[in-house]
Amino acid sequence: MAASPLNRQDNQPVFVLHTYPFKETSLVVELLTRDFGRIAAVAKGARRPRSAMRGMLQSFQPLVGAWSGKAELKNLHSLEWGEGLLLLRGDALMCGFYLNELMLRLLPREDEHAALFDYYAQTLRILAQGEELPATLRRFELRMLQEMGYALPLDQDERGQAVEPDRNYFYVAEHGPVSRQTGRQNGVQLSGKTLLDMVQNAYSDAQTRQQSKQLMRFLLAHYLGDKPLHTRQLLIDLQEL
Repeated sequence: MAASPLNRQDNQPVFVLHTYPFKETSLVVELLTRDFGRIAAVAKGARRPRSAMRGMLQSFQPLVGAWSGKAELKNLHSLEWGEGLLLLRGDALMCGFYLNELMLRLLPREDEHAALFDYYAQTLRILAQGEELPATLRRFELRMLQEMGYALPLDQDERGQAVEPDRNYFYVAEHGPVSRQTGRQNGVQLSGKTLLDMVQNAYSDAQTRQQSKQLMRFLLAHYLGDKPLHTRQLLIDLQEL
């Protein structure tokens, strides 16, 4: 789509990730867009009671937005409802906030990830059904890191050999499965079967569910750094997700 002199974009599919106050009556809206990645835009007057946009700023709902601006902070002109409104409840709602915090912490601004946008939308639909929440989170965490370009080998060890289901491995960040852990390495011990199950997106086995959760916590902590996710701790407090 050709952009106007103000870099105006219209009719763009978006999701609201987060909002926070800006000046007296406005909000900054963190948006996940399909074609432009994560952007921040000012919704002028959105804190006023009669603002038409105020009721549209809801997370997890497919929206269609329009904005303009060349700077990092855009101007949000309008939002409209997209197709298929969703209702997340209980633990599924907390899972949704967890996904949003992951996006805010890991996705660079204005770095396009159309496939991840589509997978996020698909994951929200699955969460709305309220089933298999832990497996849904593991699939999204893995897919997100892969889409962002992090090399996460699962079916080959550090020597390029095929992972064997009956062997135990240490998974080391930036290296993958290694057959022997040294004192210089910090990793997670898990079975080859868990790694191969994750390749197949299969989480029916209890050991796979437990070990994949430990692995993804370890990897996310590695890429997030010292600042933990607030929603991750809430999920731990509420239920082992």
